[in-house]
Amino acid sequence: MTALLLGLAGMGISAIGIAGQLAPRSFTPAQRQQITAWEIARRWRTMPAGRIFPAAVTYQIPGSVLASTRQLALVATRAGIAPQARCSAATDPAAGRVLVRHGCAAVLRATYIDATQSLVITVGVAVMPSDAATEAVARDLSHGVQPHPGLRPARFRGTLAARFRAGQRQLTWASASGPYLIMSTVGFADGRPREQMSTDRYADAEMQDAASGVAEAVSAPLVVRPPPPRCPGAPGC
Repeated sequence: MTALLLGLAGMGISAIGIAGQLAPRSFTPAQRQQITAWEIARRWRTMPAGRIFPAAVTYQIPGSVLASTRQLALVATRAGIAPQARCSAATDPAAGRVLVRHGCAAVLRATYIDATQSLVITVGVAVMPSDAATEAVARDLSHGVQPHPGLRPARFRGTLAARFRAGQRQLTWASASGPYLIMSTVGFADGRPREQMSTDRYADAEMQDAASGVAEAVSAPLVVRPPPPRCPGAPGC
């Protein structure tokens, strides 16, 4: 009887051990953070280009510029998506050196036409190795007078962006968004060179709002947090 009881106890302990191995595991907070960061960092490779750069983007013009109490919603349309480029090839030499020094892997670009068809906006996604590297580059590229060293325009034949060259850039921006540096530059569709915009309050506001609206639309799907990672429950998952 004693031997039988000991045998049953041993079988019970073994069953508990097996059940413990088969029970769903839970990730630690550090592991969940690491998996989330990995998921976000790989999106530039796995997400379709048309999702990163949507065909149309809505942006807002503040009512204060229009002598109104209401904002004006406008839509910028995509003129084209450029092929993936090296960081030094898609940016000014000064910006390229900063990006390369901090480990930039590639730059994705697309160009948009504003609702009035008078402005062109090129937005770029510089792929960085970490959030800290992105923030460091954003700081380095945000000093001094406009236009800051930054993104080169992406031109597309047969569109209003065909004449958008570096000399036509009116304003440039760079902002950190997780492991991605979102860069943008805006100019006139008629190919005019850079000029002082402070005398035209509406044009200056539309440039800034159109460029920021496009940049936000591009960064949002790249850095949105995925669902919490779940272990599938298999041993050693």
